[in-house]
Amino acid sequence: MIAPRLVSIIIPTLNEEDAIAPTLHQARRQEGPVEILVADGGSTDDTRSVAQARGATVLQAPRGRAPQMNHGADCSSGDILLFLHADTRLPPNGLSRIRRALAAPDAIAGTFRLRFDDPTPLLRFYAWCTRWPWIRLCFGDRGQFVERSAFEAVGGFPDWPLFEDLELAARLQGHGRFRFLDAAVTTSARRFRRHGPLRQQLLNLYLWGHYLWGTDPDRLASLYPDRLGPVDQQPRS
Repeated sequence: MIAPRLVSIIIPTLNEEDAIAPTLHQARRQEGPVEILVADGGSTDDTRSVAQARGATVLQAPRGRAPQMNHGADCSSGDILLFLHADTRLPPNGLSRIRRALAAPDAIAGTFRLRFDDPTPLLRFYAWCTRWPWIRLCFGDRGQFVERSAFEAVGGFPDWPLFEDLELAARLQGHGRFRFLDAAVTTSARRFRRHGPLRQQLLNLYLWGHYLWGTDPDRLASLYPDRLGPVDQQPRS
């Protein structure tokens, strides 16, 4: 019998002491083998100590979501990498689903569907849109998983201030089969609560449209008001 493959879960953080514990708790309940690495960009709260107390390996990384995730990948041991936001919880048997998905011929990467922890009608609609198997909707808060060899082949995440997740997915699609899982991660709706669901999503759509049009990511970052906030406070579906 072949042993299950090691999955390295890489979580970028910046001042996430309130969000990280449930994420780590759910990750620890997954079928092993698994290692969990928290790539911290210089938190000034108790993020690192909370993560360490829950069994994660905490790494100090250059600030920025892309550099943090790339650093976590460099320090990881698994041949399957899963990039997870600090406020996003895996579904039951999430890692088993990933292993099965990547066992398919030519499969090299994939993502989950999305569910929000605040089931308002508008957010339920946003989440429903992630059922579409379209690579340009593969935002990082859905949880992106990839074979290490494929991740290295495309050079990891581009060092962009935002939309590095969409760009990675697009580059991976050119190297093999990208899988869309029929299971959802659960992510926090905190940004939508803070800014208002409609206002936040209109901003997301505005920036996403610019990305599709080919606008320079650095210019886009200057248009995004939360660009200097926690690493998860960047445009998402």
